[in-house]
Amino acid sequence: MDGADEALKRIVERVCLSRDADLIELEVMPDHVHLLVDVDPQYGIHRLIKEIKGLSSRELRQNFPFLKRRLPTLWTNSYFVSTVGGAPLAIVKQYIENQKNV
Repeated sequence: MDGADEALKRIVERVCLSRDADLIELEVMPDHVHLLVDVDPQYGIHRLIKEIKGLSSRELRQNFPFLKRRLPTLWTNSYFVSTVGGAPLAIVKQYIENQKNV
């Protein structure tokens, strides 16, 4: 992605830091992102995702003109969220890390 994936990672890290969300794991795929994050329920995962998508779309499309050709926007309105409950975080992290190899 010509450096856009690294820029996206920095944006996600910055947003998580600004919202006191613990970024545990992050993998950028060609057409989606895997994100394991611990966010305050009072703030809400929906608000964190909205902020990540909004800021990253604006900054990435500004800094990487080839992304402007994606129609109609960089992100869709949808996203998938799941809680990990009692699952060991090491297993979830390993799953996310291994997605690059699938």
